[in-house]
Amino acid sequence: MRTTLNIDDYLFHDLLNVTKAKTKTEAVRVALTEFLRMKHKEKVLAMRGNLDINDDWQELRQKETVEFDEGISG
Repeated sequence: MRTTLNIDDYLFHDLLNVTKAKTKTEAVRVALTEFLRMKHKEKVLAMRGNLDINDDWQELRQKETVEFDEGISG
């Protein structure tokens, strides 16, 4: 999608330096991707303490192994 943006020259110059991007398009893409990743991470971290997650991965792994072994021998 083609979009026209009015961005301060100094801000854009700093963005190009920080991202090490070769083009303005690449710099904006990198900045937007990183911003969205950070916002998604904040949402997940905000749920900390609000979710009840059973930490029984070892039990599940054992069941998967038994089922797999039974499937091979059966």
